Amino acid sequence: MKPKVTMIAWNQNDNYVVTAVNNHLLKVWNSCTGQLLHDLVGHADEVFVLETHPFDSRIMLSAGHDGNIFIWDITKGTKTKHYFNMIEGQGHGAVFDCKFSPDGQHFACTDSHGHLLIFGFGCSRPYEKIPDQMFFHTDYRPLIRDSNNYVLDEQTQQAPHLMPPPFLVDVDGNPHPTKYQRLVPGRENCADEHLIPQLGYVATSDGEVVEQVIGQQTVDQDEQGLEPSILDGMIRQLQLQQDQRIAADQEWASGSPQNGEGTPRRG
Repeated sequence: MKPKVTMIAWNQNDNYVVTAVNNHLLKVWNSCTGQLLHDLVGHADEVFVLETHPFDSRIMLSAGHDGNIFIWDITKGTKTKHYFNMIEGQGHGAVFDCKFSPDGQHFACTDSHGHLLIFGFGCSRPYEKIPDQMFFHTDYRPLIRDSNNYVLDEQTQQAPHLMPPPFLVDVDGNPHPTKYQRLVPGRENCADEHLIPQLGYVATSDGEVVEQVIGQQTVDQDEQGLEPSILDGMIRQLQLQQDQRIAADQEWASGSPQNGEGTPRRG
């Protein structure tokens, strides 16, 4: 097999360069002389993640498609910590990305099964308040482009950044209780009635019809007995604010007084 480099990273102070090779070895080089210092052995598949510690120049993290995560001391050429991402009943999960926190006390990884793995010092109690499965109900919604080639959400015909904060659902699209919905930025202070999603039947790519979150049920619609609209009040409010800002900017740019009085200005 012809060796190929799959990933390369400098350490924190640039004294060393670490390369990942497709023969599953990591090689540590002196960045000034080009001398090979260490072969790091441990991975059993290709490595596409190399992350240097934010302030400790000795530490390098590697992760690969074999589900292994290693923390190395590259000055000594030794492994410091090792974690194998075994998923019960599904074998191992390939690790696709890892990042250190700015203080170097934690790092987070994502794998091929949609898991977020968080490692660090201290207890895990703060993370226990969230459900095991968390997705936004808009995660897999299709997008379209309008006549100006701008992106729109297909279902609501709105620009994605103007849509209201999404709802948290599980892997099957079932919404979580209201206490979890308040974890979404923008929903922290919402009234309880605004945390209850509108459910509807959606056809999947397999042709199966399943019940999923499709929007937000508003109180006015409940009281009037009207059919729930997919476009909710938060989108309309955001659109109104944007229209008002554009109108104000145009009026200011034209220099025309609001009350229709005053002296005309020269161009």
